[in-house]
Amino acid sequence: MEEPLIPVVPMSHTAHIRSHRKPRPRSSSALAMRAGVAGGVLSTLAVAGAAGSANAAEPVTQTMELPTLTADMTAQVAESAEVTQQAAADYQLRAERDAAAAKAAKQAKADLADAKKAAKKKAEDARKAAAERATRSSERTTLTSTSTPASSTVTAPASGSVATVIGFLKAQVGDAYVMGATGPNAWDCSSLVQAAFKQVGVDLPRVSQDQSVAGTPVSLSNVQVGDILYWGGAGSAYHTGVYIGGGQYLDAANPSKGVVIQDLSGYPASGAVRVL
Repeated sequence: MEEPLIPVVPMSHTAHIRSHRKPRPRSSSALAMRAGVAGGVLSTLAVAGAAGSANAAEPVTQTMELPTLTADMTAQVAESAEVTQQAAADYQLRAERDAAAAKAAKQAKADLADAKKAAKKKAEDARKAAAERATRSSERTTLTSTSTPASSTVTAPASGSVATVIGFLKAQVGDAYVMGATGPNAWDCSSLVQAAFKQVGVDLPRVSQDQSVAGTPVSLSNVQVGDILYWGGAGSAYHTGVYIGGGQYLDAANPSKGVVIQDLSGYPASGAVRVL
């Protein structure tokens, strides 16, 4: 069987040129779908752009809110700081002054109390001293007028003159020792001896060196009441006293003891002289 013949159609010389005919209108559903896709893409781009713009603009907004320090504001801050510092210094100075005033007031109160206490003690001491002086003066007057023997323990008979000397000496017991003093309430050793013998009209030298050679030398084994005792060498003695009997003597001993009666055995004399 013979194949059918296909007719050959001659091609136009313009067949290869694209047609300029208007495209056929597309369906409305296809257009709507394409518009939706395009809108979604644009929306996403818009949101992303807005977020980027917001993030980029945020630092600018914060920077604009920071305060701007001008020269005037700097001066005001410095002035305020200076005023605050001056106020603090004033408060500190005031506190120091208040503390010093309180301390001074406390010290003044303490000083006043001490002064009152010292004045009271001084007045009491003066009263006691006056009473003691009055008592001694009364004893001296009585002993001088009566010439009563002052001790019953004498080892030899005492004349009226010796008794007067011993009575005067015992009336001074308790007086102070002061170098160079001559009475009536303070003595040194030789002034007390000189004053005692002056009561009976015997004028002795003032110092112990001369008193140690003023009378007749007496051995210590033969010493009698009223004899002058001395310590040191004859003519160079450094201390004198008077023997009152019973192994005792009376002297102005030293600043710590004053006028006292002591045992001769505790401080043996170097020698003795007799003037009565």
